Amino acid sequence: MKGLVLSGGTGSRLRPFSHSMAKQLIPMANKPVLVHIVENLRAIGISQVGVVVGDRAEEIGEVLGDGSALNVEITYIRQDAPRGLADCIKVARAFLGEDDFVVYLGDNMLPDGIGEAASEFLAGTAAAQLIVHRVADPRPFGVAEMTPDRRVVRVTEKPEVPASDLAVLGVYFFRPAIHEAVWSIGPSRRGELEITDAIQLLVENDGDVRASLYTAFHADTGTVEEALRCNAELLTRLERRVAGKVDEGSEVVGPVVIEHGAHVIGSHIIGPAIIGAGTVVEDAHIGPHTSIAADCVLVSAGLEHSIVLEGATITGVRGIHGSIIGRAALVAADGGHHRLMIGDHADIRLPAT
Repeated sequence: MKGLVLSGGTGSRLRPFSHSMAKQLIPMANKPVLVHIVENLRAIGISQVGVVVGDRAEEIGEVLGDGSALNVEITYIRQDAPRGLADCIKVARAFLGEDDFVVYLGDNMLPDGIGEAASEFLAGTAAAQLIVHRVADPRPFGVAEMTPDRRVVRVTEKPEVPASDLAVLGVYFFRPAIHEAVWSIGPSRRGELEITDAIQLLVENDGDVRASLYTAFHADTGTVEEALRCNAELLTRLERRVAGKVDEGSEVVGPVVIEHGAHVIGSHIIGPAIIGAGTVVEDAHIGPHTSIAADCVLVSAGLEHSIVLEGATITGVRGIHGSIIGRAALVAADGGHHRLMIGDHADIRLPAT
């Protein structure tokens, strides 16, 4: 079985970060989402992974390389414009050949893995197998209807009146029968080739489509809120490890990882949290659910439930909460005034005066 990771989207929900980096490279607990995904695929025995890329191909390639560091072989597949998930399967046809495969959306996180669903698929003969979960409002998702024996009888993309509460997660298992289906559908009202339309065509042609109910943690990291939620969840799974330097005037409480080369001076860190290699934390308070990447500087700073990307600097500012601070960004006190240099689609929230 091969893996196909979809990483060609524009990431409009994660602006302004997606203006300068691929949304699939946003770090969760200091590891890019794509790396988490490839590790999930390797855990179910997949060694050949195709990665569908768009305008951020070079940046993604710099992170994943040829896959050898992750013990897989990676093939990059160019999609010249985002035309829907089914189009990704079309452009990957040569890579996929006649093998069974799993499609994994590049901004989805299932940290407990997909082993159970993979085992069910490989043990059976279904043409397709979906992973679904129950949600209070299924309207923003693909929605599946299935029988008690988990046979899918209908799947609909973003229905106004959902027929069930079973939302389709961004992981799909397919056998080669899906290829004819993706070449047989036309664009939806959104102008995209919907994978749900291709799956529905399989159902209408008497194909056996099954579903696995997923009850473990999952997140779509394509929004700031979900990225923060996912980062917090992964941090709770950390085991304490202090490889960097912590002086006697500092206090480190709970599951905290301090990477090699990091320096913590006169600071208070409450886990779960992670401090990246080469980062300096001085006279600072780092609260729970915070990840700070490599080579950052935090002086007289305070933050919690936040993600700080590589090379950022925070000085003289406390009370930061629920924030994502981009690569090489500067957040600093400036004489009691607010001095902002804000890029397109930024979201700045300040205390009311």
